[in-house]
Amino acid sequence: MSKKNKSDARGFIYSTDPNFSFEPAKEEVFETLPPAKQLLRIKLDTKHRAGKAVTLITGFVGTNDDIEKLGKQLKNFCGTGGSVKDAEMIIQGDQRDKVLQWLLKNSYTATKKS
Repeated sequence: MSKKNKSDARGFIYSTDPNFSFEPAKEEVFETLPPAKQLLRIKLDTKHRAGKAVTLITGFVGTNDDIEKLGKQLKNFCGTGGSVKDAEMIIQGDQRDKVLQWLLKNSYTATKKS
């Protein structure tokens, strides 16, 4: 059974303004920087993960397709799972050394935080 008054993503259900219209949220599109200009930060994270350690890579500037592609390459190199969420790459396990090695080999600028 469907609702008559469906809400949009921001929670609006009904407006009394006759000129009101739902406008989709605007996404910012970033141009992907070349690897040498990317400043990536690698750190170990265990917060909100039931004590499991993950390697978190932040600082990527570019399109969603490019960050997904880089995340997939890192997961394949490390031989583990992971995901890309909110412009952060998550690699399962403590893979900081492997990730740093791969990024430097492929001319990215990366720093490892303890």
